[in-house]
Amino acid sequence: MKKITLLLMFCFVIQFTNAQNTCATATPLTTAGLYVVTTVDGTQVPNPSCITDPDANPTKAEWYAYTPTSNYNVTVTSDIDQNNPRIDTRVHVYTGNCASLSCLAGDDDSGLNYSSIVSFYVTAGTTYYIAWDNRWSASGFTFQLTQSTVVGPPAITYNSQNIATINSSYNICIADMNGDHKDDLVGINTNSIKVHYQGVGGAFTIANIPVTGTGTSQMPTWSMAAGDYNRDGFNDLILGSGQALSVWTSNNTGTAYTSFNPGNYIFCQRTNFADLNNDGNLDVFSCHDVAPNCYYLNDGAGNLTFYQSTVTPGAFSIGAIGGNYSTLFTDFDNDGDTDVFISKCSGPPCELHRNDGNGVYTDISALAQINVTPIQTWSSGVADFDNDGDMDVIITASSGSHKYFRNNLDTTNSVEEAFTNITAGSGWDTNTSTNIDNVAYDFDNNGFVDVLGGGSKIMFNNGNSTFTPVSYSGMTIGAIGDLNSDGFLDILNGSTVRYAVPNTNNWISVALNGLQSNSNGIGARIEIYGAWGKQIRDIRSGEGFRYMSTMTGHFGIGQATAITQLIIRWPSGIVDTLNNPSINQNLIISEGSTLAVGSFANNGFSLYPNPVNNVLNIVSKADIVMKSAQVFDLTGRLIIKAELINPTINVDILSNGTYIIVLKDDAGKDYSQKFIKE
Repeated sequence: MKKITLLLMFCFVIQFTNAQNTCATATPLTTAGLYVVTTVDGTQVPNPSCITDPDANPTKAEWYAYTPTSNYNVTVTSDIDQNNPRIDTRVHVYTGNCASLSCLAGDDDSGLNYSSIVSFYVTAGTTYYIAWDNRWSASGFTFQLTQSTVVGPPAITYNSQNIATINSSYNICIADMNGDHKDDLVGINTNSIKVHYQGVGGAFTIANIPVTGTGTSQMPTWSMAAGDYNRDGFNDLILGSGQALSVWTSNNTGTAYTSFNPGNYIFCQRTNFADLNNDGNLDVFSCHDVAPNCYYLNDGAGNLTFYQSTVTPGAFSIGAIGGNYSTLFTDFDNDGDTDVFISKCSGPPCELHRNDGNGVYTDISALAQINVTPIQTWSSGVADFDNDGDMDVIITASSGSHKYFRNNLDTTNSVEEAFTNITAGSGWDTNTSTNIDNVAYDFDNNGFVDVLGGGSKIMFNNGNSTFTPVSYSGMTIGAIGDLNSDGFLDILNGSTVRYAVPNTNNWISVALNGLQSNSNGIGARIEIYGAWGKQIRDIRSGEGFRYMSTMTGHFGIGQATAITQLIIRWPSGIVDTLNNPSINQNLIISEGSTLAVGSFANNGFSLYPNPVNNVLNIVSKADIVMKSAQVFDLTGRLIIKAELINPTINVDILSNGTYIIVLKDDAGKDYSQKFIKE
């Protein structure tokens, strides 16, 4: 028999006695207090444990069954003055039942002298199993359980699963790698890519894809980005290192990659795929730490030409000095093209560059009044945090203090209004946790975008320009994506996947299938409308500092039960509109698939007859000469590709159905329209 002592807030002591415990006979806890462990000699924790440690071999554990009476943020710690000196402990937290336990959290060495601190969110009436093992010591100690009332939005909880096969040198990317619009796990090794393809129910099929090419590839020691820059339907990769970058280009089946090493010196920080010159082709961009930023323009045939901002003749001005740590491409002024926000370290203020078209980028940092100093940041959270239809900025500090700016865009005039600093009272003024990496997503699906950053916590958006922190033990920034297609975003931390446990909030996700635009729709804006008003998402390749996350637009809608309209504004200028889409689904939209058929005019050409049996006639405007045609089905599969010798195209080979034709003129501009084959 062992004795457990509980010190309550009312300053009296209750003593419990129990047999040597197992999970099934765990000591019951219902309240905060101090608990004394005399020795660690119960049954061992499951293998694998909640802490990634391949050399661990615990043989014993001490078990507690904690059932809270309310929703709380809970901290369990042995880093307290009652342990003098503190000893080396290790703690695990499980959900489920003793026959089938799932890891929720765990900690080994976060406290002083290798003591433990673990924080997690709990819901009333749910039992959580807390187990201390003898990995380092079986000696007795005291631990403390504290409870703080949750204020604000409903939090999301996570089940952590260690997946031993996620063992590449760099596990920092979530992207669709086989064109099925499901998020896959992408690991990088020197000469290969290891992909965990997501299947039904989140099961993974693993493939090792070879990478060939001359010279040694750079490794993504600083950052990684994904995007289909060669337009073959499979995502290519940018690997950014401390001296250069490599581009790994897929073949047309996605079964092999070729490494291209341009050789230009770049101290890479954030890397991105983005269409810098609005020509419809994805370009390669890299922040430069110690010099002006660099990029490679894509000529549409997959050839990349190097430029350095303000240095190479004819180069765009996107960061003229060093200290460039993160670039985020998004549309701040709602004019349909992507502007650039640059997070700066080493002293200079952050920069906002407005895309004025024709390769002109104008630095409006002072006009926008986001060029505050002093500031130290490696990345920033950019999203429409207040759901008013434009992108706001939270400059998340790597040291020092955070700054929250509201976008005051007024579309009724041509004047650029300044952003407003609304940090005071927002929760960011009292958030002392800093980090080099910060990302903005709606993690709890309540309809407002949250921020995952430092301090093992998510800053949850309350919907009123204030944020509430919720702690998750051991959670760090990682690649973000929906890895089991349940509509809730998961987090990859090394070889551990933190799977979100769905709450009752509703959602929709939108994967884009670009035809005239790039295949992922990078640079597109997705809007949804409902009883709450409006939400927006921009599709980006590379945000935060290091990681590559999903390119699927993800929306939570809280307890709303309907979406009245969904609009996709493609980089090509095409606008797709869906009325009353069903909620709680993963939606795939092909570019132009909702365009009208028949009388639709696209300001470039018209088609007849439509519907068509065999020969489709193309009538161009007098000043436009069409040179080539591509025909896609509504899944985005290329069916016909032809040069236009005559203004006709034979469609006999097509099955009956609806298709999209994309025409290119002699100036390289694209036009598209739907037609029906009978």
